[in-house]
Amino acid sequence: MSRSRPAPRPARLSLRQREAIWAYVFLTPFILGIVLWQAGPLLLSLYHSFTDYNVLQPPVWTGTRNYEVLVGDRRFWISLGNTLVYTVMSVTIYMALSLGLALLLNAKLRGIAIFRTLIYLPSQLPIVASAFIFLWIFEPNFGIANHILRTIGVEPQKWLFDPVLAKPTLAIMGAWAIGSGIIIFIAGLQTVPESLYDAARVDGAGAVRQFLSVTLPLISPVLLFNLIIAIIASFQVFDLAYIMTGGGPGTETLFYVLYIFRNAFELFKMGYASALAWVLFLMILGLTFLNFRFSGRWVHYEVDPR
Repeated sequence: MSRSRPAPRPARLSLRQREAIWAYVFLTPFILGIVLWQAGPLLLSLYHSFTDYNVLQPPVWTGTRNYEVLVGDRRFWISLGNTLVYTVMSVTIYMALSLGLALLLNAKLRGIAIFRTLIYLPSQLPIVASAFIFLWIFEPNFGIANHILRTIGVEPQKWLFDPVLAKPTLAIMGAWAIGSGIIIFIAGLQTVPESLYDAARVDGAGAVRQFLSVTLPLISPVLLFNLIIAIIASFQVFDLAYIMTGGGPGTETLFYVLYIFRNAFELFKMGYASALAWVLFLMILGLTFLNFRFSGRWVHYEVDPR
């Protein structure tokens, strides 16, 4: 009488398979949130961009008419130009200041964590509170900024009420929330091996040469990340202009997203606003692609020795 064979044991999952399963488990709420609350409105806005829709009545299909109107819209080009100028100023200030402060805060000193916290905290303040603080600082008559200028013998400025200074002033205000960029830069700086600095010092490299030849190449992926995030954020500037200037003086701070807001919620041109929003999406997508496309010339990734 032949003995029955024991039932085969179920195959055990490999470590990589188990990690993948748990990754999908933890990502499920995020993925569902995107599908339910973002993908739906995104597709609906794409449809509305081809319609005449004023919220109060059903949308009427008009084809590419919104995009044709957009090309000849003078305020569209003004808002785009304002946004591009602001982006150049804002990104330059953001990158230079956040990297500079990160270099200072990367020092191994007692109590340095307290200074890192103090630098990071302003980025967590509500934008409305920050805006009112800066309105007080840059107030033309009794603001702190003009008080300092009078003290050093410089004529007081109109700041937000000056067509020349309005955008630079808003760009300076945007630097108030650079805490997240500083933290990311510090994390990147702490991955640079100390042995490379020792080798550079042995070869006679000074502080500037160490920064240019060791620090910058090794944190270049972090530079790329912060650059892309800064560009995306600057193209979406809205809060400060809406609260502090309303797009003025004249149209000097009429930024792109503020123009979208006015068309959507003041003029109720929801179809046209959707077309503007999709053009913004394509511009940001294009700029991000160009950054990645040309990053190979200056971004250096760590090579896996295996």
